[in-house]
Amino acid sequence: MSAVSRTGTCLFAPVGGPPPRWDSSRMSTIELRTQLLALEAERAAAAAWGLAGVPAYINDLEGEIEVWRAAYTSAAVTEIASLRSALSGPQVG
Repeated sequence: MSAVSRTGTCLFAPVGGPPPRWDSSRMSTIELRTQLLALEAERAAAAAWGLAGVPAYINDLEGEIEVWRAAYTSAAVTEIASLRSALSGPQVG
């Protein structure tokens, strides 16, 4: 398969282009938690397989975990605030 379509448009990102990013703003709290748990399981597996000594891999994984944890925490707090507002009305003041 060619990387260029018949119209000349590139179908794939050029080498060295930015990697695709996940849009966590459209994920549910459960999906965010599931992704976070998967990354934490990957970290545990990496330690079991002896990859804890590979700084580039571990640093990248820790960075991803940090980003997903922040997204999950924000979504959970927002969900709690929305539920509280629905049950007892918005907080004013």
